Amino acid sequence: MEHIYRYAVTEALHYQEGGVHGLIIENHGDIPFAKPEDVGLETAAVMSVIADRVRAAVSLPIGINVLANAALHATAIATAGQAAFIRVNQWANAYVANEGLIEGPAAKVTRYRSLLRSKGVRIFADVHVKHGAHAIVGDRTIAELTRDAEFFDADVVIGTGNRTGDPASLDELAQIKNATYLPVLVGSGVAPDNVESILQLVDGVIIGSALKEDGVWWNPVSVQRTREFMKVVNALP
Repeated sequence: MEHIYRYAVTEALHYQEGGVHGLIIENHGDIPFAKPEDVGLETAAVMSVIADRVRAAVSLPIGINVLANAALHATAIATAGQAAFIRVNQWANAYVANEGLIEGPAAKVTRYRSLLRSKGVRIFADVHVKHGAHAIVGDRTIAELTRDAEFFDADVVIGTGNRTGDPASLDELAQIKNATYLPVLVGSGVAPDNVESILQLVDGVIIGSALKEDGVWWNPVSVQRTREFMKVVNALP
């Protein structure tokens, strides 16, 4: 376990050295991902330790994402690790994902967050998230899905491409942005060559793959690539 903890802290320090504004701690290596009800207690325990160590090592705000869609676990981890937010890939409605049928956990999570007295933990909710078919049938527009997330008390909404590393459609991002007063982020496919056009539409980006060595998501963080990306971002008007 010490190897895992040290690796997580090292990655966080490299991101911070590269100049990013915040971090998400995620069990992206737990492949194949389990459905929320099958995510083990050990995942929450280990990620809580990681969150605590990362928070102590860096000065950046941190968030928690437990795959797949284990928002109750994420809320517990965020509370124990004093994280600022959780990311939930399907907050409202339901969708057919790689893991099977995934239902939106908003009702359970908001009540659980209140029980833990952790209302300061914000909800970053994906809209039409990657790796799945949404709302089971195609009779809900992107705008309606966005309004559903807002109505179910999300604090931020996120648009993505079809899978990890795929750029989000600019047209889809515009539909999301026009449907809500909430801040909008992009959660996949962001790179130095498209971040300017993306940030003209939205309020921020979540980036992973492009900041890793050789641009591959499972590789270690590249401080150089991170610095180069942040140089582009910081130069934008």
